[in-house]
Amino acid sequence: MPVGLRAPFSGRTWRAFLYLFLSLPMAVLMFAYAIAVIALGAGLLVTFLGVPVLAGGLAGSRGLGALERARARALLGLEVAAPEPVRPAKPGLMAWIGAVLKSGASWRHLLYSLLHFPWAVFAFVFSLVFWSVGWLLLSYPLWRWTFPAYLDQPGIQLVDFGNGHFYYADTPAKIAFTSGIGLLLVLAGPWVIRGLTQVDRVMVQGLLGPSPLATRVSQLESDRGVAVDTAAADLRRIERDLHDGAQARLASLAMDLGLAKAKLAEDPQAAARLVDEAHGEVKIALQELRDLARGIHPAILTDRGLGPALSALAARCAVPVRVTVDPDLNLDHRPAAAIEGMAYFTAYELLRNVSRHSRAGSATLDVWRTADRIMLLVTDDGRGGADLHGGTGLAGLAERLAAVDGLLIVDSPAGGPTAITAELPWRG
Repeated sequence: MPVGLRAPFSGRTWRAFLYLFLSLPMAVLMFAYAIAVIALGAGLLVTFLGVPVLAGGLAGSRGLGALERARARALLGLEVAAPEPVRPAKPGLMAWIGAVLKSGASWRHLLYSLLHFPWAVFAFVFSLVFWSVGWLLLSYPLWRWTFPAYLDQPGIQLVDFGNGHFYYADTPAKIAFTSGIGLLLVLAGPWVIRGLTQVDRVMVQGLLGPSPLATRVSQLESDRGVAVDTAAADLRRIERDLHDGAQARLASLAMDLGLAKAKLAEDPQAAARLVDEAHGEVKIALQELRDLARGIHPAILTDRGLGPALSALAARCAVPVRVTVDPDLNLDHRPAAAIEGMAYFTAYELLRNVSRHSRAGSATLDVWRTADRIMLLVTDDGRGGADLHGGTGLAGLAERLAAVDGLLIVDSPAGGPTAITAELPWRG
């Protein structure tokens, strides 16, 4: 059945209609409450009681706002987070009163109570009349018999010509026409009702939810926590790599050199063998230290920029990688050092995933700048199935990018190919 024919009978339409129907009593209650709070608080401001009364009224309006958010969630499917809580600077009643009065969210709740009332009255009347008239006209053939039976007229009066002549819907053609008008109204009803609820959605989100500034602060606090956790994890990784790798190898090297020194006089050949082994250990330790330093921040990235650094990174990948770097990304046009490092390590993690998990025969790495964003795309012809959720490495990478207002998009159907796009701010 087409959507337009299903809409009048869908649960979404009737829930939206119920929302508009219940909006009137809720709006009357909240409007009366707001007027009482304003009048009582303003009237008592000449005394000390006016301030706590107003603060208590604002706190009560936040409670009514929570009820409105719950109603919107249940009937409209609108998820609106609770606004930022009242945080007194110190314990005590006076500190709480001051925090409530300085809270923008509290005043927005009171403003909602005032502004929602006229809109709720209009939406209630319009939706109820429109919807009821539509269904009544559509079902007109079923109840037309009541006019001649009880009202002594042939049918519903459509037009009054003003000279004692009336236009009644009493013939089959007129009855069908009237029912057809009702059908049009019924079919249009769901879209009218949903259009009316869009205004309610805007008001609930804008006045009863957290402010954009508070949302941004909360996001920055979350991002800061991710950045701190990431830095701590990196420090633990570096410490572990040093302890288990280069440090242990250097300790073994010191022991070998000590044995070689002890045997140098009595057994020069054995001492020479120990020195040769120590030389090999030194080479391995130096390589491990280079790898560790490259993992912290590669020198080529600092000296030559992102393009050569990514080319060198791709050359070490186990899968052949074709690298394409925007010519604008050169030593004269570089993003902020933190963003450049994040782009490098994002490419490093993605190419490492290609080497370890994709079973790909080839891959590509494309980097370019668009407006104030730097884009990085890694594709491969492997088996696919990469998942951004479920605690995978990609989920951790997405959190790192989110900490700098970045974004990670994964397109990896089962069977491949895989395309992963990373987007970061330029901040040059």
